[in-house]
Amino acid sequence: MKNLIFAEFLGAGFLLIAVVGSGIMAETLADGNIALALLANAIATGCMLYCIITLFGPVSGAHFNPIVTLAFVLRGDMTTKRGAAFIAAQIFGAITGVLLTHAMFDQSLFQLSQTPRTGGPLWISEIFASFGLLLIVFGGLALNSKAIASMVALYITGAYWFTASTSFANPAVSIARALSDTFAGIYPAHVPLFILCQLIGMALALCVIRIIFDKNNNLNKGCDP
Repeated sequence: MKNLIFAEFLGAGFLLIAVVGSGIMAETLADGNIALALLANAIATGCMLYCIITLFGPVSGAHFNPIVTLAFVLRGDMTTKRGAAFIAAQIFGAITGVLLTHAMFDQSLFQLSQTPRTGGPLWISEIFASFGLLLIVFGGLALNSKAIASMVALYITGAYWFTASTSFANPAVSIARALSDTFAGIYPAHVPLFILCQLIGMALALCVIRIIFDKNNNLNKGCDP
């Protein structure tokens, strides 16, 4: 089980390095062009997601996201003990990724973001982004598990642009980004409502998944190594 937990730790760390690192680089090079910076941030994140899901999927299932893991637990596809270990690894991995990114860009290791991200449009966006992500993950498992890496990477890349919140859709990512006062940051006091909205999106997705995909016998394959 240690290798599964370590895979989740590494995957979450790599993900945050992509999110925060590309944000810092994009903001530095885009010369104030926010659209260009966001595009670079989205592409880099999508590329990393494809790589780490492909790499770690056969090991741990490549969750890297507490709402994905919690969904598996609630569906009975993963034990509570393993789920708790995965979630802890994801959070600590994400924070470690942020600290390493700060070191790579010669920034103060410990920061608190001052970027406000709050309000109804952003909360609705997080509900929708999380709902869509879970639908992609479980729909992919049911219908075409080999395409999940591409589907998730493309979905998140697009969701950077079609959601007002730029699609965090991940509690571990939300927590870790609060610790970076950079392009990708979020003010710490605004994190709890983001996470609540992500959990609401997960709950809605589980209802829809049960209706649409549970008749497929492939849904549980590969979920819990």
